[in-house]
Amino acid sequence: MGPDGRCAACGSYQQPVGGVGAPAAAYPYPGAPGMMPAAMPAGMPVGGVDLRRGVRIALTVLLSLAMAVLVLLIAARGEQRGAIDELLRDGATSSALARADDADGFYAAMVLLYSLVLIATAVLWVIWFRRMRLNAESFAPGTHRFGSGWAVGSWFTPVVNLWFPKQMANDIYRASAPAGPQSAPKGLVNAWWVLWLTAGGFSILGSVMYSVAERRLKSHRYGFASVRDDVESLKTALSVSTLALVLYIVAALLALLVVRQLSKLQEQRALAGPLGVPPMGAVPMGGVPAPGMPGMPGVPGMPYGAPAAPPAPAAGWAPVQPQPPMPLQQPGTPYGQPPQGPPPQNPFGNGPQGY
Repeated sequence: MGPDGRCAACGSYQQPVGGVGAPAAAYPYPGAPGMMPAAMPAGMPVGGVDLRRGVRIALTVLLSLAMAVLVLLIAARGEQRGAIDELLRDGATSSALARADDADGFYAAMVLLYSLVLIATAVLWVIWFRRMRLNAESFAPGTHRFGSGWAVGSWFTPVVNLWFPKQMANDIYRASAPAGPQSAPKGLVNAWWVLWLTAGGFSILGSVMYSVAERRLKSHRYGFASVRDDVESLKTALSVSTLALVLYIVAALLALLVVRQLSKLQEQRALAGPLGVPPMGAVPMGGVPAPGMPGMPGVPGMPYGAPAAPPAPAAGWAPVQPQPPMPLQQPGTPYGQPPQGPPPQNPFGNGPQGY
């Protein structure tokens, strides 16, 4: 059961008891039970949920910058392919070799720039991802397959980083869906993860092919025909590496959309209504709507949690009649025996003395 009273498995709300759900005006400080989260300042934590947007905005900027640097890397790979074409066409002339050196230097500079952007993006990514995981724990405690520490460690642990982060993302999405875990969107996060793994696979393949062809070219045990074949292999490796870079750009764009989508889901989930009070139209746990909610006749305007009218007697049953009060006993008279003698007189007037 989350802090807003909703079940993480079925999405239903718990009937508030003990004054939870009292009007917000009864509590003088933000975050008190029943306080409307919508009245809080933007970005303030609600029920243990961190809604600050600074990390998300910075991560969005870095992902956009990473896509721009990836475009420059594609341009550098294109320069290398052009230099190789010139070598195959004109041979090892001084101009062709100079162009190849310039292309390699440009690519090395872009790799350095991309590495710096990638490190900064990775740091902000794990910070943001761990915050989403902690927020999801507040929404649905005890429903996650991994602890919050894996929100950072799963990305840097070999082998398990191929599926642990995706499973954690699935759990976060299910816990953050405002309409319940069964309504969690899956298409965007699935497409992002598949493209991310595919781009990584092509990148590794292109790097291996390039390293093998470059090592063969540096050897002097082959004739011109073998060298030409190795140059063609080098060109093919560059094509595979360029394809990986294109896939990385698309994966980065999808990652940016995932950040926006998941952050918005958690904001909607946290700001859905007062803590412990279901929104209007929601059916509390047990299937009995509160008075005044749509779908149930009741007194219009009756506040949530107010006492309802007494139920009508069922058919075939007579209402219980009130019993007459038991006669007062005189002092010293045993309980259950009729009083002896005349009743005592009231000194303040006529009639029997009362209390």
